[in-house]
Amino acid sequence: MTTVIKQDDLIASIEDSLQFISYYHPLDFIQAVYQAYKKEQNPAAKDAMAQILINSRMCAEGHRPLCQDTGIVTVFVNVGMNVHFEGNMPLEDMINEGVRRAYKHPDNVLRASILADPDGARKNTGDNTPAVINYNIVPGDKVDIHVAAKGGGSEAKSKFAMLNPSDSVVDWVLNVVPTMGAGWCPPGILGIGIGGTAEKAMLLAKEALLEPINIQELQSKGAENRAEEIRLELYDKVNRLGIGAQGLGGLTTVLDVKVKDFPSHAANKAVALIPNCAATRHTHFTLDGSGPALQRPPTLENWPQITRGTNANTRQVNLDTVTKEEVLEWKPGDTLLLSGKLLTGRDAAHKRMVDMLTRGEELPVDMQGRFIYYVGPVDPVRDEVVGPAGPTTATRMDKFTRTMLEQTGLLGMVGKAERGGAAIEAIKDHKSVYLVAVGGAAYLVSKAIIGAKVVGFEDLGMEAIYEFEVKDMPVTVAVDTKGESVHKTGPEIWRSKIEEGVVSIQ
Repeated sequence: MTTVIKQDDLIASIEDSLQFISYYHPLDFIQAVYQAYKKEQNPAAKDAMAQILINSRMCAEGHRPLCQDTGIVTVFVNVGMNVHFEGNMPLEDMINEGVRRAYKHPDNVLRASILADPDGARKNTGDNTPAVINYNIVPGDKVDIHVAAKGGGSEAKSKFAMLNPSDSVVDWVLNVVPTMGAGWCPPGILGIGIGGTAEKAMLLAKEALLEPINIQELQSKGAENRAEEIRLELYDKVNRLGIGAQGLGGLTTVLDVKVKDFPSHAANKAVALIPNCAATRHTHFTLDGSGPALQRPPTLENWPQITRGTNANTRQVNLDTVTKEEVLEWKPGDTLLLSGKLLTGRDAAHKRMVDMLTRGEELPVDMQGRFIYYVGPVDPVRDEVVGPAGPTTATRMDKFTRTMLEQTGLLGMVGKAERGGAAIEAIKDHKSVYLVAVGGAAYLVSKAIIGAKVVGFEDLGMEAIYEFEVKDMPVTVAVDTKGESVHKTGPEIWRSKIEEGVVSIQ
């Protein structure tokens, strides 16, 4: 018997699923973060997870994006052989029309991050299309669809290797994870694909991330195959690295490790690793011909009630009056609450500014003694000053840092994750400072922004230079004026504590 799937039903289901995952974390993820939060002993890491949990509840209540990076859409479609589509669009176009409507939804506008001609003009498509779509034709009379929205920061940390057959997958992962830094916004999930060919291993790793978090169940029952053995071993050993939430050092780096494998050529052992971040977003639905498959909202009773406190190292900072002398007193790991005027700028703005400085041209805004926030916010809706506005990965600005500090008088930067060696040297040389906001707490951060206006490069859209007026925006000192980085010292300290048995990751 043939099942008829209407074009409009598929489009509506894609649209609904993407709106849903933009503001609802999977419940298993929230429960796993909460368990990690309760046992965490590093105050900085614990506060980072508190912000993630608070942000998650706020987004669920307010129906606004968990992260300003609302992701590149990935869709896995299993089409039953007895299905007939009723409509005038190819299946790919139906899916992309659902993406287009979701990202343009007037009540919850999502950020368009997809650029056409990626090594050329890099022009934004304006509606986050096209999606990356994977098809399987399977027995049956239904269409089964998994939808995910993958952030660029975590996707950028994807790794692949073609190992020798005798090489250890576990050893490879343990060597690779520390090189990933904190740009993937741990704690999160590692998806690992083993076998097949190069492209098959990557696909397996991405598919693995769609599975529910169940590492504790696996620990209780024990491994029944090699993939489960690897999961258990890596879950333990990666957490023993002490990387911790946001790379600040701590007891939980991964919430689960997922492994999928596939038969391989005798000469090869392809292995891929793809992390999922603190904005884990995916869902699943099935079309059976009865109409659109719409998501069911979860009950907010399942979200923990978390509050943030201050500690002895918390400082109030007025960005309008802060001095070099004041900045000299800040230490890695200190918590700051920023108030005052904060500039913004990320990749495209930095490249344009450095090009202008090279030509001897004047910048659109004076940066002497000021701070810049690496962010590309979501467009505001209703009475919002700005949409979700969490930090982007700071290492992408490293190659611009020395020029910016030398030629603009910039005093400090705010971003996500660690800085590279060249940027740290420039920060040290100019007695500047680098601060981190929590990746995965974009809506929470946006509530600290009480004013916003574009002050340069308006044509760059979300990458324009804004001037934010902020009130008590929470950040952590990551690199101080002496060049000491918390992303180096924090994991070292907590790895030693774990190895010496001073603390337990269980």
